[in-house]
Amino acid sequence: MSGEDTWTVAGRTFRSRLIVGTGKYKDYATNAAAAEAAGAEIVTVAVRRVNLSDPSQPMLVDFVRPDRFTYLPNTAGCFTGEDAVRTLRLAREAGDWRLVKLEVLSDTKTLYPDMEETLRALKLLVKEGFDVMVYCTDDPVYARKLEDAGAAAIMPLGAPIGSGLGIQNRVNIRLIVEQAKVPVLVDAGVGTASDATIAMELGCDGVLMNTAIAEAKDPILMAEAMRHAVIAGRLSYRAGRMPRRMYADPSSPLAGLI
Repeated sequence: MSGEDTWTVAGRTFRSRLIVGTGKYKDYATNAAAAEAAGAEIVTVAVRRVNLSDPSQPMLVDFVRPDRFTYLPNTAGCFTGEDAVRTLRLAREAGDWRLVKLEVLSDTKTLYPDMEETLRALKLLVKEGFDVMVYCTDDPVYARKLEDAGAAAIMPLGAPIGSGLGIQNRVNIRLIVEQAKVPVLVDAGVGTASDATIAMELGCDGVLMNTAIAEAKDPILMAEAMRHAVIAGRLSYRAGRMPRRMYADPSSPLAGLI
């Protein structure tokens, strides 16, 4: 398996398979240092929550520089399709961003995606020329519907946003990966490096995380750990794991023993 291992979404090619967020950090400087330590090339930006335009206040773009990172505007905090579409229209006006992340939430307690609203908003955004990466449940049927509707990437949750519970349904994530013709990235629920490795070993094209790094005791060190975890998981997937067996299989031949 020689050659550079890259992935492509909406015609854009990236080397790093770890996407990091820009929320919950104590300050923008820490956020920027963590993004660098993670080796990330893409950062998500909550359009409704991050200062992108008021120069009288600290601005994200002064620390996490758009000439260094690809900004992925998202619709965090939106609970209707109309809100999500409006938010991304504003993002396009503010920075000419067309590669975007769509999330339409159902309630404030679980932050689970409302899939009917998500699918409806996706169709509107695709018609308007956006390249849409979509946060969704780990439902293979809905994942297929999103892809059929023009999603540029499918982003099933591993567990509820900010929970740190890890990948709760490996079977469904794997089913989504096997059927998809667009990139699949686990989005939400990662808590530690082993969770990121599992996501990659399932064949995902990448992992998006925010809280796991931002709320670690040492965010920069955790970002570095996540970087290595994603790389290790990807290499493990490409290498092809050994078959599972019900019984032991000796490492050394038993024939010829004294």
